[in-house]
Amino acid sequence: MRLLPALLLCLPLAAHAAWIDIEHDFSDDKPWSEVAAKLPPYPKDANLLPFNVSSATSNRFFVDADSISVGADQVVRYTVVVKAAGGATNVSYEGIRCETGERRLYAYGHPDGTWSKARNAGWEPIRMRSLLSYRKALYEDHFCPGGITVRDAKQAVNSLRRGAR
Repeated sequence: MRLLPALLLCLPLAAHAAWIDIEHDFSDDKPWSEVAAKLPPYPKDANLLPFNVSSATSNRFFVDADSISVGADQVVRYTVVVKAAGGATNVSYEGIRCETGERRLYAYGHPDGTWSKARNAGWEPIRMRSLLSYRKALYEDHFCPGGITVRDAKQAVNSLRRGAR
């Protein structure tokens, strides 16, 4: 009879050990790998969605709605168009990885509607302290609210249409 109380004391420990194994079975042991990014068609003015970065800049910022995608690798890819007050326009195809707060430049757009792939463009941290960082604004307000990746392009487009929260 003294054996029964000792066994009952061990049951919670055995159950806990089994739970740990179950958690291990469901954990993601595979390292993250990026899927190949495919360049989108060059943006059209009719598809550009404006977004706010900061009152500290006179530049205007847009995302091409048709270019937004959320890959199987959980990278939000998009074309951004920056129109400077002086008339210059910069176009680039980029990605944001919400899980790590990183960004990547894939290609630069040219006025003739062509792309040039970016050289040596790896993943870099988003500058979260800069008031002028459009990537920070996209990360915080539209593509990664609360650090969570948007489900799909439709959710990202809806967020841009609503404006920053």
